[in-house]
Amino acid sequence: MAPADRRGGRGRGGRRGGEELRVPEAEFTSYYGRPILKPPVWRWDIAAYLFTGGLAAGSSLLAAGGQLTGRPALRRAGRVTALGAVTASAYFLVNDLGRPSRFHHMLRVAKPTSPMSVGTWILTAYGPAAGVAAVAEAASRLPERGALGLARRLLPPAGQVAGLAAAVTAPALATYTGVLLAGTAVPSWHEAYPELPTIFAGSALASGAGVGLIAAPCAQAGPARRLAVAGAALELWGAHSVETRLGLLSEPYRTGTAGRLLRAGRALTAAGVAGALLGRRSRAVSALSGAALLAASVVTRFGIFHGGVASARDPKYTVLPQRERIRRREAGEV
Repeated sequence: MAPADRRGGRGRGGRRGGEELRVPEAEFTSYYGRPILKPPVWRWDIAAYLFTGGLAAGSSLLAAGGQLTGRPALRRAGRVTALGAVTASAYFLVNDLGRPSRFHHMLRVAKPTSPMSVGTWILTAYGPAAGVAAVAEAASRLPERGALGLARRLLPPAGQVAGLAAAVTAPALATYTGVLLAGTAVPSWHEAYPELPTIFAGSALASGAGVGLIAAPCAQAGPARRLAVAGAALELWGAHSVETRLGLLSEPYRTGTAGRLLRAGRALTAAGVAGALLGRRSRAVSALSGAALLAASVVTRFGIFHGGVASARDPKYTVLPQRERIRRREAGEV
């Protein structure tokens, strides 16, 4: 009798009693049902920070368009909104960090490989430029004589330069948060690395357009309408892609809170663009369209945020894509 048979009848191929023993496939549950990844500790204020940063960027681009095309209402609305939005961004960021000193400490070094470090420097460069541009809008209210009279003369040209500087920095401000999310280990954020900056860029343009449609008369709102179309195209393409391209990892963007928010964002964006184009002679319709675009930007950012958090909490979104990558590697598909 073979040695294997003396130990209980096991022969070649791992058979016992004529039946092949197979190890059951492991489930995708984790240790004691705990998430494999620690869910992001970020709260709602970071989702709000994503929106206000995009709003600031879009508003600066709107203001620059108004400045270069001689539309003072667009310029004024964009500059003032940009300052308010970037101030809110700083508040939300510091509130999440817990202490203002932590923001200051991040300025001690510059790490090009760290989206957080790059974002801190972008915000630091953008904020003063947006502030000077907004303050310049009040120059006409200053006295004509004395020190304030000198400020009255110097602020407008300084505002022109600062406004353009803010607009140059705005695209980086609008998109770096998408790169920041995609750089984490959160599955549905990480896998959506091509789409998130695109979605955030489109959302920023649409929100800036919303400001222009609300604040400017119809005769000056042409650039805002064009900005709305461009922003909506980017945002809708990106949102559709994250809901369809990522396989299993698209599921968190289609279901639950994230799914409801992203569907609302698409509807509001479509309504806002339609109103901007069809109601170009109606100030009321333009204002409603602008409000819809701003609301769409809010719910889209919160939808992306909640989708990522949901993917980190469920182990299947970590384990099953890893298995698929291993299977494809073994099959020589990658």
